[in-house]
This record gives sequence, C-alpha cells and structure tokens, in this order.
Amino acid sequence: KGMATPRKARIPLGDMKVLDPRQLKPDSTETERILTVLDETIVKLEITRLILQISGSLERYARMLGPEITSSLLEHQKLSMEIQHLLASPGDEESVKAAEQRLKCSLRNILRLFLAKPLLYHGLKYEVRVRESSADVFIKAFMEFRDFTLERLLTSPHEEKEKIQFMQDISLQVEKNTERISALREELAAVIQTRDEEVNSKDKTIENLKASMENLAKDCKADIQQIMEEGEKQQKEDEKASQDRCARLTQDIEHLRVQFNALVLEHRASELVLKKEKCKAEKEIQKWVQKYDTDMSEKQAMYEQLQAAYNEEKDQLSLLMEKHALLLQEYTEIEEERRMLKEKEEEAAQEEARRNNAATCIQAFWKGYLVRSIYKSKLKKGKGKGKGKGKGKGKK
Repeated sequence: KGMATPRKARIPLGDMKVLDPRQLKPDSTETERILTVLDETIVKLEITRLILQISGSLERYARMLGPEITSSLLEHQKLSMEIQHLLASPGDEESVKAAEQRLKCSLRNILRLFLAKPLLYHGLKYEVRVRESSADVFIKAFMEFRDFTLERLLTSPHEEKEKIQFMQDISLQVEKNTERISALREELAAVIQTRDEEVNSKDKTIENLKASMENLAKDCKADIQQIMEEGEKQQKEDEKASQDRCARLTQDIEHLRVQFNALVLEHRASELVLKKEKCKAEKEIQKWVQKYDTDMSEKQAMYEQLQAAYNEEKDQLSLLMEKHALLLQEYTEIEEERRMLKEKEEEAAQEEARRNNAATCIQAFWKGYLVRSIYKSKLKKGKGKGKGKGKGKGKK
C-alpha cells in the first residue's frame, strides 16, 4: 500500500533514432489497429503489383495458385480487356462505370483469396520476378509513411518537445560554427589576398628590373654602334687619334660589361631571394591551413565527446528524476500516515480526558448522593426519637 508502482522506463530520443521503426512495439490498442490497417494495405499493394506479372503467365503458376484463384485471375483479365475496349471506343459512360465497378469487385475478391493464403503470397513473392515500376516507388513511400506514423504514435508530446528543442540547439550550434567558419574563411581570404598582392608587387618589381636590364643592354648596344660609326668617320681624318679613341672606348666597353654582369648577378640574387620568400609564404599558408584543419577536427571530436557526455548525463538525470518522484511519493504517504497516527493519538488522548472528566463527575455526584442519603437517614432517625420521647411523657 505504501509503495508506488514504478513507471515504465522511457526510451531516450537518441536511442529512438537508432532503432528500426519496424522493431518498435505499439503500446496501445488504437496504435495496433492503425498499424494493422497500414500493414494490410502494404500487403494488398504488393499483391496488386504481382497480379499483372502472374496474369501474363497463368499457365506457369496455375498449379501453385489453384483453380479458384486462377479462374478469378482469368475473369479479372477478361474484365481488364473489356474496360480497355470500352475506353478505346467511345461509348456509354454508364457501361464503363459498371465495368470498372465489376473490376474493383474482382480485384477485392482476388485480394481476399490471397490474404486467406499467406504462404502462397510469400512463395510467389520470391518466385515471381517483378520489374521495377512506379508502383515500387509508391509502395516504398507508403512503407516510409507507415514507419513515420509508428514513430509519431510512439512519441509523446514531451519527447516531441525535447526533440524540437534538441534540433533547435543543434541548429544554433551549426549556425555558430558556420559563422565561425565564415569568419575564418574571410580571414584566410584576406591573408591570401595580401599574399597575392605581395607576390604581384614582387613580380612587378622583377619585371621592372628585367625591363631595365633589357633597356640597359639596348642602350649599350646603341652606344657601341654610335661609337663605331664615329670611329669609322674619324678614321680617315686621324687614324692615330682614332686608334687611341678606339682603345679608350674598348676599355669603356669592358667596364660597362663588368657593370652589366654585376647588375645581372645582383638582380638574379634578388630574384632568388624573392622566390625563397614566396616559397616560404606558400609553406606558411599551407601550414596555417593544416593547422586550421587539425583544430577543426579536434573541436569536432571534442563536440562529439561533449554530446555523448550530455546524452549520458541526460539519461542519468531522467533516471534520478524518476527515483526522486518515487521517493517523494513514498515520503508523502509516510507523512500522511504519521499525520493520521498523530491525529488518532490526539483523539485518543482527548477521549481519555473526556472519560476521566466524566468519571470524576460521576464519582463526585455519587459521593454527593451518598452524603445526602446518609444525611437524610440521620435526619429521619432524629425525628423518630423525638416523637417517642413525647409520647412517654404524656403517658406518665
């Protein structure tokens, strides 16, 4: 009497998602009836899908089907051909409707015969090779509807609220992660843009240096050509002066070549340094990308661990809440029993006090009655003695 009946343990939402809806058991008669109707409808749809394949080769399956089902299928085939003929030629709509009604009755009769022999249906299901059609899509969609209906029937409003809340929390977390990823992508894009700008500026510098080198080479060639032309002109006038001048110019040319080679080496060295810096920047960017991937994978693993711990703590909390409810109910019952016992004790004490008061009153009344009765007897005896003495005196 004092112990409360334990409530049925509730399956967490995380486990409900893992379970196959076909393995869930209904917990009420209405749910069982709904599922029975849906399962029977699925079986009827599959039988209807088999009828066309079986009707095309009745001689092959006549022995397995039996005479009654075979005759029904022949009749159904005749009705189908009749409806096709009526639809092909314009005629009376009432005849078409009557033929369609007979076809529906024939189909219901065939379904009833197949449902009466479930072993025959299962045997044909594995024997007949049915081609894929739009009916398979409809049957699959209807099965999914059946599983969805079962899941909704087995989900209480409280679990539905928890599921919606959980999905909202997940959506918020996904939005936060998306925003963070967007921020990191923007930061990465900014870094890449900065890197590209630096590389472009360095490429432009290299191109400018190459252009200056080409211009310098062209200028040197033009100067040499001009000097040679002037030397040829002055050769006739003064051969000795021309020779001295040619020697001086030759020295100048050598000096310019040395400068040109030095500039080439210097520019190549700067180009190599720039290439090294470019490779270093690319390696640094690749390192940051790898670090970003590693951090995100670690955070994803941490999130999964936290989610698992959250689910475990949630299950423990539900168990503790159930135990707390049971203990609270037992405590309430014990307090009620204590209060009733206390009230009974107070009532017994009051009853005892009333009895004591009543006994005291009765004893006092009884003592008074005894005193009065004794007093009255003494008075009567006193009066009797007085009368006797008066009579004696008179006689004398």
